[in-house]
Order: sequence, then C-alpha cells, then structure tokens
Amino acid sequence: MRIIAGKYKGTHLYPPAGLETRPTADRVRQTLFDMLIHAEWGGQYFLQDSLVLDAFAGTGALGIEALSRGARKGFFCEKNKSTRQILEKNLTRCHCHLNSVIYSDYQALPITEHHCNLVFLDPPYRKNLIPYTLKTLENKNWLSTRSIIITEIAQDENLMLNDNYHMLAERNFKNTCLKFWVKRK
Repeated sequence: MRIIAGKYKGTHLYPPAGLETRPTADRVRQTLFDMLIHAEWGGQYFLQDSLVLDAFAGTGALGIEALSRGARKGFFCEKNKSTRQILEKNLTRCHCHLNSVIYSDYQALPITEHHCNLVFLDPPYRKNLIPYTLKTLENKNWLSTRSIIITEIAQDENLMLNDNYHMLAERNFKNTCLKFWVKRK
C-alpha cells in the first residue's frame, strides 16, 4: 500500500496486522479519487482545504490520500486497538499527524460543528453498518447538506439509504463496490 498522489505520493503505509482489517486497494483508491475530482458532480474543491472523516479508518489510507491531495484536516475512527496503532504510525510517517484527530470509534465522536464535506465509510462487509453510522453522524452534526459520502461495500452487498441521500455514481471492482452519495437534507 502506498499513497498515490499529492504531497505524500509514493509513501508506503504500514500494513494491518492479521486479517481483520481489509485495506482499500491502490487501484480502487485511484479510481475513487479520479471520480471524485473529474465527475460532473465533483471537483478539486472537494479536497482543497476540506474536512475529511474516515469513519472505519483501518490503516488510514483513504483519509491520508485525501490529506495528501490538499484536505485541511482529517478525522479518523478505528475501533481495533492494534489497527489504531498502525493508523497512528501511518499518520506520523506521512507527517499528517498534526492535522488529524483519531477517535476509537465513530460512536465516540463528539457532537460538533465540523460538518465534514468528504466522508469515507468502509466498514466490515455484510454487517449493514452504513445506515447506522450515517444516522450517528447526522445526530452528532458531522454532516451537512452537500456532504459527499463514499461507501465501500462487497459487490454482492445491497446498500439502500433513506431519502436524505442521493446516489451520484457507482463503480464495481472484482469484490468491491464503491458508491458515491450526496447528503441532500
């Protein structure tokens, strides 16, 4: 795993220990950021000086990639203690630990006024965690209208969200499906 673009381009990240954490592949991350920047609904402004939440951070690859490409601040949530230690090492390796905050779990997030405009949700597959996570983020004021939410799920997994969210795009890979959403209410 490495950072693909931006000021940390080429930096190799520490891998997760064991099989519990499933990092997003370089190819999937490249496609994700290409779509985010070049889609008709996207643009570079989603990254420049943005606030980013990586709610199931694992190694932090998605959030660190966003920081590498110009995001102002990253908020990372990782429940597994040993994986959280890897996340901390990766943030330090990329020199982005000073503009990052780590929480033990998305449920531990405080009520805030941050209104992240870019949110990554890559939870364990087939556990239906995304709707519950979004409800928690809404209740704690982490989302605003026009927040872009990028979900990563298993390709054979069905994800339906309520009317507060509109799907902008979808991209399928061998075992993975990326879905891009916008919060509209």
